[in-house]
Amino acid sequence: MLTIEKLKAFGANTEEGLKRCVNKEDFYLRMVNKALEGDQIEQLSSALAEKNLDKAFELAHTLKGVLANLALTPLLEPINTMTELLRSRTDTDYSALLLQSQSKWTELKKLAE
Repeated sequence: MLTIEKLKAFGANTEEGLKRCVNKEDFYLRMVNKALEGDQIEQLSSALAEKNLDKAFELAHTLKGVLANLALTPLLEPINTMTELLRSRTDTDYSALLLQSQSKWTELKKLAE
């Protein structure tokens, strides 16, 4: 089960996330859990593998917004970097950033179990 303490240990800026959720802990935790329900990282990985930079940008940008609003900093950092590279449609090797994102995503999902 996800808790504020687990999120803090993960590196999330829970104070900021809570502020954005009107300081309602249950609402904040529900929103984090809701964010983890999707398969955005897998979709992003597929778009990058297909070299569909437009789709990859849309996915990364959307994910960046969710992660920023929830202040999930450790996961936000690599996604933010990818988003900015994809904004200019930079054709580069995204594998290290994607691996870091997948690792942090998995870590966060385990905290929610």
